[in-house]
Amino acid sequence: MPTPDSPRLRVIFMGTPDFALPSFEALAESEQVIAAVTQPDRPKGRGEVLTAPPIKTAALKRSVPVFQPERIRKDPAFIQQLAQLNPDVIIVVAFGQILPESVLKIPRFGCINVHGSLLPKYRGAAPIQWAIIRGEQETGITTIQMDPGMDTGPMLLRRPVPIEPDGTAATLAPRLAKVGASVLIETLSLLKEGKLTPIPQDHSEATLAPLLKKEDGIIRWEESAEAIFNRARGVEPWPGTATFYQGKRWKVTKLQIGSREGGYGQPGEILRLSEKGLEVAAGMGYILINELQPEGGRRMTAQEYAAGHPIQERTVLHP
Repeated sequence: MPTPDSPRLRVIFMGTPDFALPSFEALAESEQVIAAVTQPDRPKGRGEVLTAPPIKTAALKRSVPVFQPERIRKDPAFIQQLAQLNPDVIIVVAFGQILPESVLKIPRFGCINVHGSLLPKYRGAAPIQWAIIRGEQETGITTIQMDPGMDTGPMLLRRPVPIEPDGTAATLAPRLAKVGASVLIETLSLLKEGKLTPIPQDHSEATLAPLLKKEDGIIRWEESAEAIFNRARGVEPWPGTATFYQGKRWKVTKLQIGSREGGYGQPGEILRLSEKGLEVAAGMGYILINELQPEGGRRMTAQEYAAGHPIQERTVLHP
């Protein structure tokens, strides 16, 4: 193992979205980042403009070579290119591709992943979102020594982070990203000192956090008001929350819990329009829809919508 005063590690960084930026920037200051590997440029926005991933932009600003393989697993020439770079370690943060064993074996210290949950809970592509959807009050960061499985490798460091009661995936992700950068640097410091002790995960306690689908944002009115609120927090900003009124899709841009207890009618039933919003029965308790955006329309308060579109009480909203 290297000593604390040894030369900086030769690092290949693999990451794609904003979540990976704090870790990349911290590495660029503390180690020798010899290459950045990220996803290909993708069309983005209404204009479908080809857009570079955040890590590509950050790497080019630092004159770090950038590689954008479509599928590493099916690109032996690129894998050979990685090996020729002779990295000490590969750091993976929200990269978006599963690495084959041939890549995991390249660095002398292996591949280390910064994962946005307290493993073994919430393995997968959307750990932040599913922790909120499931009503967790705490999540965190785990660094792991990667193996061929999906977030199944032995744990190196774990750091808990509280989830704010009204926090969303959009507000929690930047907080976790900063913590992730700190935990990563601490992990590498211990690695250099030979003080890391990998701890195997208890696979019996594992839960999954698969990539979100558009339908994951549809309100399930049979759920409790608290569960509906948690889902809305977890799917912000994507895919967002939605329901259907008389066959028309509503994007629900703001909602809150009206009551957690009691039965107020058939799940999805519109109870009344109050000064606070549109009251809708849940499986337990009721939800207040404060703001919505109808199909083809602008975002507005429930009262503004009702002024131009009379809302029939006892109508049932459907998923």
